[in-house]
Amino acid sequence: MGDEERKVPIIAARERGPGPGRYGLPAATGYAEHDPRKKRAPAFSFGARLENSMFKKDCSPGPGYFIDSTVTRIGRDGTPSYSILGRQQDPNLVQTPAPGAYSPEKVHPQGERHAPAYSMAMRTRYRKRDSTPAPNVYTIPSFLGSKVPTRMNSASFSMTGRSKTGGFSEDLARAPGPGAYNHIRPDITKRKAAGYSMLGRSYMPGDSTMKPGPGAYSPENVLVNKRRLPSYSLGIRHSEYITPLIVEVE
Repeated sequence: MGDEERKVPIIAARERGPGPGRYGLPAATGYAEHDPRKKRAPAFSFGARLENSMFKKDCSPGPGYFIDSTVTRIGRDGTPSYSILGRQQDPNLVQTPAPGAYSPEKVHPQGERHAPAYSMAMRTRYRKRDSTPAPNVYTIPSFLGSKVPTRMNSASFSMTGRSKTGGFSEDLARAPGPGAYNHIRPDITKRKAAGYSMLGRSYMPGDSTMKPGPGAYSPENVLVNKRRLPSYSLGIRHSEYITPLIVEVE
């Protein structure tokens, strides 16, 4: 019993065959896979392109071959031909300036006096034997402050930080101040007054359940006591395996 396969009953509703659109009839057009029950017309096609290996031995030029017009059956034509070359460079190396290269307006008139003109030359290169220092090497002492050796100086004052030793705030006795002692409550040495405190708010015991208010009801939606038309609804979809109900009619 253990080796035998468990047989499951076959349900007819599960065994479904393909629909009408599942089957495909053979085509009635074209040449391939034509319907054999119908007449087929002749079909023609273009031939395939041949491979290039069949034309390797044929090396002659095609109709577009260009023939030079200067070549004849007895040789090349001997008519002289001319061409235009570029302009050669001037072999003369001496270049004479043109009239526009001169600027006579910049030349002072001859025989007239004019003021002297000066220009500033570039800085000469430093030489090793020039050991004299330049004017900007010297430093003139300042005339402000108390460190001028050749001048009479006025009194100078400065503000320093406060010293802890020898100052007016120095505590030589090292005694504690008034704020160092803890104060004594007056209730210890004198008659104690009445004391009051504020407690939290207390609530009266009662029912804490939530009650609906007047706005929670919808009397306009109650139709039990009113006349109304019949209403219909769609039923649920039943299983396809349920046996339909058959009632005997006498």
